[in-house]
Amino acid sequence: MLRWIVILLIVAAAASLLGMPALAGAAATGVRILIGIVLIVFLLMVLGVFTVT
Repeated sequence: MLRWIVILLIVAAAASLLGMPALAGAAATGVRILIGIVLIVFLLMVLGVFTVT
């Protein structure tokens, strides 16, 4: 999932530099959603509610 975050960040940066604000905004929104999911899963792992084996 971290790979997708990096890819979307690169897409957002490139779209922003090339003057495509709609694409940059969509990619940035995707990044925000994925970061939220990663943080929630990490928090659940720290609290011991969710385990990865």
